[in-house]
Amino acid sequence: MAVTGDETKTGNSGDLTASSSLPQEGAGAVAHRSMLIVKASIKREHRLIKNRDASRECRRKKKEYVKCLEDRLDMLENQNKTLIDELNALKDIN
Repeated sequence: MAVTGDETKTGNSGDLTASSSLPQEGAGAVAHRSMLIVKASIKREHRLIKNRDASRECRRKKKEYVKCLEDRLDMLENQNKTLIDELNALKDIN
C-alpha cells in the first residue's frame, strides 16, 4: 500500500493516549501506593537495625571466643614449659 499525505496527517495509525487506554489513578490509589512505600521503607530500616545488632553480637562473641582460646594457649604453653623443666630435672637425677 502506498503512503499518501492524508494517511500520515490523520494520526489513525494506532496511537494510544493516556485517556484512551489507561484508567486514571485517583487520590486514593496514590495515597495507598505512598503508604506501601513508607511501610516497605520502615520494614527495611527495622531489618537493617536487626542485622546491625546481630552483626555486633556476632563480633562480640567471636572476640570472646578468640580471647578464651588465647588464654587457653597461654595456660597450655606454661604447663608444657613446666613439664619440660620437670622432665629435664628428672633426667639430670639419673
